[in-house]
Amino acid sequence: MNIASLTEPVTADGGPVTLPDADKWMQGRTLYGGASALVAYTAVRRAFSDLPPLRAAQIGFVGPVGESFEVRREIVRQGRNVTQVRSELVGEKGVLLTALWLFGEEREANALHAADPVEDWPGPPGEREDAMNGKGPAFITENFEIRRAQEERGPGKPVVRRWARLTDRETLDPVSGIILMGDVLPPGAMRAMQRQGPLSSINWSFNLLDPEPTTTDGWWLAEAACQHADAGYSSERLRLWNVDGKQVLDGMQSAAIFG
Repeated sequence: MNIASLTEPVTADGGPVTLPDADKWMQGRTLYGGASALVAYTAVRRAFSDLPPLRAAQIGFVGPVGESFEVRREIVRQGRNVTQVRSELVGEKGVLLTALWLFGEEREANALHAADPVEDWPGPPGEREDAMNGKGPAFITENFEIRRAQEERGPGKPVVRRWARLTDRETLDPVSGIILMGDVLPPGAMRAMQRQGPLSSINWSFNLLDPEPTTTDGWWLAEAACQHADAGYSSERLRLWNVDGKQVLDGMQSAAIFG
């Protein structure tokens, strides 16, 4: 699947957008979260081309995103170092996705503290087995390569870890690729469910630890770890590391646990 089908329809002017291959990115009734977030980010980058590097984002998955919607974007505040920009995907019934993007100029460091090294390093992706085996949602099997990065299977500690990469990654800049990739795993609470049932992302907030993330052969170690689950909701921590074990993204997510 050509990822350009997600980004080419998005223009600097905003307004109506129709995605010609939206059906290949659908997750149930809605566009896969990483895909809809990428559309919202692309709209901002094309409208305001002189923004500094992306540092953080807060994304709300408000309603099902289909193939056609309207894109809105505006600068909320532009300071000397930090610019905050809002973008929204809007349908006939109102807002479908809302996002606040934080862009910041690099400044002289007054605090230095590297992220902790990854625990329980799984070994390089080339040594791990395919995690999907041809099964799973079409948007995953057609657009991603997913390999195992943990020995645990089935019920147990509510953490899901996988090596993941895009099958078509040459057309995206590194940050856009991270946004498309960042929501690829199911919630860690999946492994704590008492019975199988549907899961749905409600929001996604992240800090980008490296504004120019790099890895080897497109592989990222992704982790979704349930911090707390009850009353039909799960609080999840989402992280990404590169092949060298350097953390590049630290995020949080609220997920709805049905069934």
